[in-house]
Amino acid sequence: MQNYEELNKSFINGQWVKGDSERSYDIVNPYDNSLITTFQLATSKQVEEAFDVAKAAQKQWAKSTVEERREVLHKAADYLKEHREEIVSVIGRETGGSVLKANVELHLTLEFLEESIKYADEVNQMRDVRGHVEGKLNHIHRVPLGVIASISPFNFPMNLSMRTIAPAIALGNSVVHKPDIQVGLSGGAIIAKAFEVAGLPAGVLNVIQTDVEEIGDDMLNNPNYQLVSFTGSTAVGRHIGEIAGRNLKRVALELGGNSPFIVLSDADVDRAVDAAIFGKFIHQGQICMIINRIIVHEDKHDEFVQKFVEKAKVLPYGDTSDPKTVIGPLVNAKQMEKALNYIEQAKCEGATVALEGERIGNVLTPFVLTNVDNKSEIAQSELFAPIATIIKAKSDEEAIELANDTPHGLSSAIFTSDLERGEELALQIDSGMTHINDQTVNDAPHIPFGGNKASGLGRFGNPWVVEEFTTTKWVSVQTKYRQFAF
Repeated sequence: MQNYEELNKSFINGQWVKGDSERSYDIVNPYDNSLITTFQLATSKQVEEAFDVAKAAQKQWAKSTVEERREVLHKAADYLKEHREEIVSVIGRETGGSVLKANVELHLTLEFLEESIKYADEVNQMRDVRGHVEGKLNHIHRVPLGVIASISPFNFPMNLSMRTIAPAIALGNSVVHKPDIQVGLSGGAIIAKAFEVAGLPAGVLNVIQTDVEEIGDDMLNNPNYQLVSFTGSTAVGRHIGEIAGRNLKRVALELGGNSPFIVLSDADVDRAVDAAIFGKFIHQGQICMIINRIIVHEDKHDEFVQKFVEKAKVLPYGDTSDPKTVIGPLVNAKQMEKALNYIEQAKCEGATVALEGERIGNVLTPFVLTNVDNKSEIAQSELFAPIATIIKAKSDEEAIELANDTPHGLSSAIFTSDLERGEELALQIDSGMTHINDQTVNDAPHIPFGGNKASGLGRFGNPWVVEEFTTTKWVSVQTKYRQFAF
């Protein structure tokens, strides 16, 4: 049995190394604040070293065969499966996630890893394009991009890290990865261990355990990376995009969301409520594509509110080691204070409390607010908390307008009995994803996952991620002497 708490180091050039900073960080269980492990933070010099070794290692890894890459990916997946029980426990304790959430996270991690095996042969391919000059052969090559800088968040740290790491490795790139230090084990150390056991050559994957206070923008200003992949807030994403753009680096940004859940006039209310309960309260609402606004046609509004409140108020909460628990803790006290401030401001702005939750340590039980103005702060903010806001729409058309009235555009959902009309309306919503008769939290390794507007740039998923993480090169071969004008 692997004791993952002992992997409290960075992983650089195939070695587990202690951070050189004088600062350390205690990872605690957000439910009871019990200590899980302590990391000595990596320094800017260690970040620079990681990029240097990643650059050197990538040159050799780019020459690896499809079979070699697939073997490493297979073995990494086997390792995660073999240690499933211990890994699920770490995910739950670090993130404050329920047993269901932790299992879903590991399942998605494996799906992204196993899907990458399928497209490992997409790199180092060549295709012919018809010549425009007599005797000229045009060969278009797809080649690895180089070094990928990866920065992942606290909420689903393992699968949102693997979503970048696995494709990058499969396509012949190397990676310098910085997980959120709050979840350094599930977001980085366990993944590094899996690839170490799998035989990935030293330097192809480097995991830096540190924080922004220690290294500033060193992950972004290093000259050796070609793309930065980031999942997190829109504010930080704008900052990353600004620096990457100035340095002419590619970006793959999955940013904040304000996902609408629309209940049309012909919707089945019972089914809509079932979906909304799951899509609002899974992982305490701490998901980028969580339902943030519930927009209900006035004909269905009162019935929906009544049934939604009935279900929300009996959701089990507390210790996430109990398999029955649905609502666990918010990730830290800072997130709790933000959530409570949103609620108080909403009350001041005229929202009605249909269900009054309570704070119990870092656990916030469900709140349901009605009479919410779509332009209010609570409706226009990414809440990351178990706070449901319900907005009444006078018509189906107004519901679509309200849904689009946000700077964000990640996920969305529509409930209707008319599937054909539902798809027509789905195309009118300015978001990267719309789910009909489902909730907003959906992900899979073979779909184009990503957002519009302030919710991001680029798409993950096979085959779209292949385009993101590789580059094309034109090589022409002149087989006959070419006459020139002078």
